[in-house]
Amino acid sequence: MKRDIVIIGGGPAGLAAAVAAYDAGARDILVIERESVAGGILKQCIHNGFGLTRFKESMTGPEYAHKFIQMAQDRGIEIMTDTFVTSFTKDKRVECMNADGIFTVQAKAIVLCMGCRERSKGAIDIAGTRPAGLFSAGTAQKYINIEGYLPCKRAVIVGSGDIGLIMARRLTLEGAQVACVCEIMEHSSGLKRNIAQCLDDFGIPLLLEHTVVEIHGKERVSGVTIAKVDKQKRPIDGTEKFYECDGVLFSVGLIPENELTKGAGLAVDGRTKGCIVDGDRETEAEGIFACGNVLHVHDLVDHVSEEAERAGRAAARYAAGKYKSKRYINTAAGDGVSYVLPQKLDADGGEPQKLYFRVNRALRDATITVESGGSVETYNRIAVAPGEMESVTIKPQILIGADGVKISVKVRGE
Repeated sequence: MKRDIVIIGGGPAGLAAAVAAYDAGARDILVIERESVAGGILKQCIHNGFGLTRFKESMTGPEYAHKFIQMAQDRGIEIMTDTFVTSFTKDKRVECMNADGIFTVQAKAIVLCMGCRERSKGAIDIAGTRPAGLFSAGTAQKYINIEGYLPCKRAVIVGSGDIGLIMARRLTLEGAQVACVCEIMEHSSGLKRNIAQCLDDFGIPLLLEHTVVEIHGKERVSGVTIAKVDKQKRPIDGTEKFYECDGVLFSVGLIPENELTKGAGLAVDGRTKGCIVDGDRETEAEGIFACGNVLHVHDLVDHVSEEAERAGRAAARYAAGKYKSKRYINTAAGDGVSYVLPQKLDADGGEPQKLYFRVNRALRDATITVESGGSVETYNRIAVAPGEMESVTIKPQILIGADGVKISVKVRGE
């Protein structure tokens, strides 16, 4: 089987990339989705707040997904569901498996849109037994929103990622109690609006610089011991407190789903855990692009769609043989910044470049500095935090003659 463009993953990134590729002139597009219905994780995100940037209206996750599914169907884009991609190669051969058997698709261009997965309890070191009642926040969300089960009656949530914050509200609305949300860092890793709407509005305490040091229970979890941590994130003796609960939800971060990527031998950035890409989201392998949460974990699905559309348009150009050579310069994270994406830019692209980055500490009255060659541009922000993605758009002129771009952030006036 041959296709001009193969998109691996039918979630928000894959659907947006497919629609954008079609609108850019591509017609022979195949989206491969392992689940029976496209839409990805959005299908179980029944809360609103999606689409505020992309569609200028507040939508639920299923509503947002439906819009893109409908756009893909209106364009006649083929979505092959219940199909697993087992591997792909740098020469763009995609090995697949479904109920009809094992088959290979030879593509001219590939767009990687596999999304991300949750870190589990095993990713953090907590003493105690492993009784029933321990869930990742996303699993608990699926139980309630898709299966119709209430996983527990009194919960403690470990980690303050957005899924955990949203589940604190969801459990409360379904009649369960949430004893607290504990976060080992000095700041939440979730959006400010979710802290306000999901915790503050329901009187749920957020315990910063706290962690679970022991899980109690044999057959079923009966409680947890939580302690305050010091600057080295070690529990402080004498600060332990027992919280009774019959469920513990872990919201301790998301990881780009890059097992296929690694299997193909593509380079992965140690900070983002996704591929190293350029402004078009092209990886080191020519004609293979990556976007969405498989590239780096986003806060908003609106930003996923924006990035995927860029990758989809670039894939359409590549498949049509309209791709030009590039002269790359690297981007770098300076003081106060965890990472910058994309990791490299086409210095001769001649168009504005949007750079995404995360800061490594919360600041108020922040100044963002972009250095490129002899040029320096500054941008002011009222506040920045690690839990919220930041971006700046730089002019193509500052790339002329530059050997790199570095982004730094500091308190204004420092």
